[in-house]
Amino acid sequence: MNPISSLETVENAPRKKSELIKAIDSLRRESNAVILAHFYQDPDIQDIADFIGDSLDLSRKAANTNAEIIVFCGVHFMAETAKIISPEKTVLLPDLEAGCSLADDCNTEDFAKFKEKYPDHFVVSYINCTAGVKAQSDLICTSSNAVDLIKQLPKDQPILFAPDQNLGRWVQNKSGRNLTIWPGSCQVHENFSEEALLKLKIQYPEAKVIAHPECQESLLDEADFIGSTSKLLEYSQINNYNSFIVITEPGIIHQMKLRMPNKLFLDVPGTDGCSCNSCPYMRLNTLEKLWKCLSDKKPEIKLDHEIQIKALLPIERMLKMSK
Repeated sequence: MNPISSLETVENAPRKKSELIKAIDSLRRESNAVILAHFYQDPDIQDIADFIGDSLDLSRKAANTNAEIIVFCGVHFMAETAKIISPEKTVLLPDLEAGCSLADDCNTEDFAKFKEKYPDHFVVSYINCTAGVKAQSDLICTSSNAVDLIKQLPKDQPILFAPDQNLGRWVQNKSGRNLTIWPGSCQVHENFSEEALLKLKIQYPEAKVIAHPECQESLLDEADFIGSTSKLLEYSQINNYNSFIVITEPGIIHQMKLRMPNKLFLDVPGTDGCSCNSCPYMRLNTLEKLWKCLSDKKPEIKLDHEIQIKALLPIERMLKMSK
């Protein structure tokens, strides 16, 4: 599945790439907009963005600008987070269908029922969840700070962790804390082929394996370094190794190659040998849709006010604990 549209799918969009980029840049200035691109976005979108990074980092950077409009080239929960942090700003998402298998599998109603089973548990939710789940949480975490935050909680406090079970197990192992874990996962990080990884390790014995903690445990066991997308990028920059096998969505490799053109970066195929390690939701955003989004000032992210207020509290707690 790779639902990337062509230029013809967006009416009146400039046909030439150079003209499209020029038009987007003009609309950005006219609208006082800031364009955010997650590391997993198509390289063309990364190249035109004002900021590139992880979801929370992008939302915080946008909040600190004087832009009136935030265009989040990522997935739906990321745009929701930007709206939660910057309620006074207009937040746009080029394609509203750009969802997330992990976030979508943990809906508000089912999560509420799950929580009822553990009334004494402190709820820690990975930021890759919907605003409705954030609003039911006591603390939000990222893949970068999850272990540290869990370690700060009282040792006798039962903890419920959602929604990624692979990240949850990794955090449990690293923190030494027993967690009650929601059984969710990211379809991209679930799909990497262990067989393909082992073949790459044999073919490139000097390569360091770097992996995102959303990957399955058997793959993490093969990794030399485990971390968030920004941590993987940092690790490949500060170390003198010349080759890396990268186990996460391959969009990050674009930034790695730009910053370290003399190093080799290899992505790991999916279980059936295809390129299904690319997130189909991330790739729904295109330059054409970005142009239309800025032209029409929609689709706009709108949240229930009460949910928005409740969802901000665990994010603020995370930021306070992270200082």
